[in-house]
Amino acid sequence: MTDDRPNPLPALMSVPEAAKFLGLSRASAYRYAEAGLLPTKRFGRRVYVVRARLSELLESPDMPDTGAA
Repeated sequence: MTDDRPNPLPALMSVPEAAKFLGLSRASAYRYAEAGLLPTKRFGRRVYVVRARLSELLESPDMPDTGAA
C-alpha cells in the first residue's frame, strides 16, 4: 500500500526553518548543525537540513542527547 498524500515539507529546509519546525532558537539550531546533531547538507556557503533524515532522527528511539536539561 502506498501513501499518496503530498508531503507538506520540502526535501531541504534552511536551518532557521528547521529551528522553527523543531521549536528551537535559530542560534541553537545552528549550534546543533555545527555539532552534527542535525542532518545537514552544504551547497556552497549555504547549510540546509535534510528533512527525510531529520524525520528519521526524530522517530529514532536512540536520539542523541544534547546535554540540555
